[in-house]
Amino acid sequence: MPLPFVPQSVLEAFILEDAPYGDLTCQALGLEAQPGEMECSFRTATCVCGSEEAARLAELCGCRVTQLCPSGSLVAAGEPVLRLTGSVAALHRCWRMAGNLLEYLSGISSRTRQLVDSARQVNPRVLVTATRKIFPGTKALVTKAVLCGGGQLHRLGLSETVLVFDNHRHFLPPDQPLAALVAQLRRSLPDKKITIEVKDSAEALELARLGVDAVQLDKIGVAELAELVRQVRAIHPATLLVAAGGIRQDNLVAYAATGVDILVTSSLYSGPPADLAVRLRPVGATDVS
Repeated sequence: MPLPFVPQSVLEAFILEDAPYGDLTCQALGLEAQPGEMECSFRTATCVCGSEEAARLAELCGCRVTQLCPSGSLVAAGEPVLRLTGSVAALHRCWRMAGNLLEYLSGISSRTRQLVDSARQVNPRVLVTATRKIFPGTKALVTKAVLCGGGQLHRLGLSETVLVFDNHRHFLPPDQPLAALVAQLRRSLPDKKITIEVKDSAEALELARLGVDAVQLDKIGVAELAELVRQVRAIHPATLLVAAGGIRQDNLVAYAATGVDILVTSSLYSGPPADLAVRLRPVGATDVS
């Protein structure tokens, strides 16, 4: 999947929100025009994300990029990921915003990388996918972080995928059989994959007999899920099995070991940002502080 593009207008909005009239402190100290350098690195090994957006933001502030480590790279502690030159005023204007992008996005990409690697040790084919439970307005940035960490998106949005939840079925006739539901979806959208969420094994097995494309299994325990995977494989091997609901960093590997095809989690978004060190100094200075 291609990485999403973050429009220039978004980066400009970040600048206008944080420093619409420059840095008052630099102005008061008479430092605005003095040339300087900035270096960003992480204090621990990290999967980088957001370096391109941080660099573009810095350029909008009037800085020049002299080194950039691409998103998706795995870097060691202390390895520079972004170096800039510019006036002190320009460097201070972009410092915090560029750092925030690198910290938060690299935190998500690093967690994703860790979970993907751990899950594939027990299930080499499993996909770790992220939910749509993100803060509004951050989808392009967060999506990039997940993809750079080796994860996938469960759904980009409501408009391109078919996923039937209980909240849909509550509005359908209560006695409508699953076969009729699947047939209606196939008539309405013959070119789309059909996924239906269930909460018990009986419906999952019935959907497998109907040859549905994917069954999403919500909040089913690991032991029950492992047996259900075996039964569904025997009925219709092509049906994808998606585990969702309550899958966290502490149990994701156990769910991967059941043999499901896809794991759906929101836990990639929860956790501390990556530990970023940002150092500013005069041009040519040897002591970075």
